[in-house]
Amino acid sequence: MGIFDKLRAEFIDIIEWLDQTNDTMAYRFERYQNEIKNGAQLTVREGQMAVFINEGKIADVFMPGMYKLTTENLPILATLKGWKYGFNSPFKAEVYFLSTRNITDQKWGTKNPLTLSDDRFGMIEIRAFGTYVMKVKDGPAFIREIVGTDGNFTSEEINGQLRSLIVTRFTDAIGEAEIPVEKYARDLNEISGTVQGIIAPEFEKYGIEVTKFLIENISMPEEIKKEIFELSRLDKIDLNKLAKLKTAKAIEVAAANESGTAGAGMGMGMGFAMANQMGSAMSGGQNTQVPPAAPPPIPPALTFYIVLNGAQNGPHDMTALKGLAVNKSLTPETLVWREGMSNWTAAKDVAELSGLFGSVPPPVPGA
Repeated sequence: MGIFDKLRAEFIDIIEWLDQTNDTMAYRFERYQNEIKNGAQLTVREGQMAVFINEGKIADVFMPGMYKLTTENLPILATLKGWKYGFNSPFKAEVYFLSTRNITDQKWGTKNPLTLSDDRFGMIEIRAFGTYVMKVKDGPAFIREIVGTDGNFTSEEINGQLRSLIVTRFTDAIGEAEIPVEKYARDLNEISGTVQGIIAPEFEKYGIEVTKFLIENISMPEEIKKEIFELSRLDKIDLNKLAKLKTAKAIEVAAANESGTAGAGMGMGMGFAMANQMGSAMSGGQNTQVPPAAPPPIPPALTFYIVLNGAQNGPHDMTALKGLAVNKSLTPETLVWREGMSNWTAAKDVAELSGLFGSVPPPVPGA
């Protein structure tokens, strides 16, 4: 500091901070050798607080207002200095101004997908991002835990640490809440409130208050989203009408198949039958003309998985299974499973397969 700064400090009797930024959280009032004149005027504006520090120890804290600095309004500093009957000008102390207004649009997000367990969809991966709003609530704690001796502390200097804290607590909150995955998009406000309640005590340790926490989006794999959409539609659809509509579409496809035995005439007839059935379905069954009954869909081929050489093998239809039985790859003791069975079962105990082993010829004598 030059001679002119020193001379200017001799006449400074107003201590104030005019904040021209949007992200400064702490500012140290600079003057020559930290000297403050007896009776100096301290101005603390709305959205600020001032903290006096003497030899590294936090002393007095001032909220918004105008103060004439004397031993009467510097009781802690007066005690630290050992003043009994007032002090002689000048005295030395550091003055930190802290912004107590909301600092908005602070962003957070998961760098890597979070793996969660859902009762219906199993293990899934999600990503999330959003914003939060914070402000300094406890000035002394904020200086002790965060600022230290930084003379101009901005929100960007702490954002990395706070974002890591948010992601960690967000992961814990989602896992402990056991919220069904289909509610993530619908209940973002409720989830945001839950997470804010969990992270708030962590921020308070640093003297910071989280005044708002928002989850803007929770994303998940496309196949999970499609399945959720299908389930949501089924909740609102008359399943009886849906089944009739699908039957009508199946008839339409069959009628369009020119290689069928009925040819074009059958196609036209099925087209009329389809129209009548759809009209009846959509009118709630009020159609007086009874359409001819359509054949049921062809049942799917019966297939089984088998345990072959200690590993799952298949699926195999009945023709393939018969060939496996002939070459002894499938025996009565082989474990098998198909859709609808609760567990692997020996082939001899499955009704559909028991006939395979009686039809296998015995070994050729002498072979």
